[in-house]
Amino acid sequence: MSFEDFDDLPIGWADHEDIAMKLYDRFGSEFNEGKIYRIRFTDLLEWILEIESFEGKREDCTEGHLELIQAKWVYEWRDNN
Repeated sequence: MSFEDFDDLPIGWADHEDIAMKLYDRFGSEFNEGKIYRIRFTDLLEWILEIESFEGKREDCTEGHLELIQAKWVYEWRDNN
């Protein structure tokens, strides 16, 4: 398996960092740290469900998952800015 193939592996709710990286890839610098923490969870949930390789179900989402994804997204933003 090549390194590029890892981008196509299925991800689920426990893959917080992978989800955050996909969100950063999608939005880039459009959202800074402050804006990321002000995103409504309803919007965040929809964006996560739109990720092509995401296989989690809406009903398995928890507030804890969304909070961790936000935090990881901020770390990803910080690493790239």
